[in-house]
This record gives sequence, C-alpha cells and structure tokens, in this order.
Amino acid sequence: MDAFLHYLTEWGYIGMFISAFLAGTILPFSSEAVLLACIGLGLDPVWSTISTTAGNALGGLTCYWIGHLGKMEWIEKYLKVDKKQLDKAAHFIHGKGAWMALFSFLPVIGDAILIVLGLMRAHIGIVTVSMTLGKLARYVLLVAAALGLIHLF
Repeated sequence: MDAFLHYLTEWGYIGMFISAFLAGTILPFSSEAVLLACIGLGLDPVWSTISTTAGNALGGLTCYWIGHLGKMEWIEKYLKVDKKQLDKAAHFIHGKGAWMALFSFLPVIGDAILIVLGLMRAHIGIVTVSMTLGKLARYVLLVAAALGLIHLF
C-alpha cells in the first residue's frame, strides 16, 4: 500500500483526485494520507483540497449510484458494505432525508449512508451538495490543522 500511495503522490493533483475517488468507492485506504503527503511535498493546499474533495465526492456518487441500482450483491462484493452497516445507516437516516449525505465523511458508516440514500432514491441534487459540503469541511479542517492554522486537539 505504501508504494501505491507514493505513486499517487507523484501524480500531484491528479493523483489526489484518483486516490480520493478510489477511497470513496472500492479501496479501503486513506485519501487523507495522500492529501497530507502532497501538501508536505509542497503542493498548494487549496488546489489539493479541491482535488481531493472532487475525487471523494465523485466516489461517493458512485456509491449512491450502486445503491440506486439496488443490486445487493454489488454493494457487498465491490463496496464491501454488509447488511448490518446498511441497517445502521438506514436507522441514522430515517426521517431525515437527502441532507444526511452531509455525514457521508464518517468512517465505517459514510459509504453506507450514500448507498442507503441511493436505495431510497433520495434527491440526487441535495445528496450531491450536502455530501460535497461534508467532505469539503473534513478536508479543510484536516489541512488547516496540518498547516497549524487551527488546533483540533
């Protein structure tokens, strides 16, 4: 995995986009690690954050789309999300609607939230906006903390 992360960091903004997309869909690794590595190598923090957010949001829309298709075998096989995670996400979302995509940045349950929203046929526009805002906020806080602009702990 280290060689893979090194390869993506060499690609700069495109590597960040690809890593964030893959992390948002099928590969269980940290887009945050690639983002921080690239910033550490001197890439612009703003463009790095934008690239990572765009890739991760597109990955999230892929999860929504697979949920929208309703193919449980794809959800379990490709996205590695089991029925228990989907049930937990459905309980979390129940009665709240598409704006719950704002919390899709959460570990473990984030992908499941998007899949359930797809299964529920939630409004794609609201899902896209709220999901992107949530992911952007996560990356902005991470980058600001890495640059010493804020102290999270």
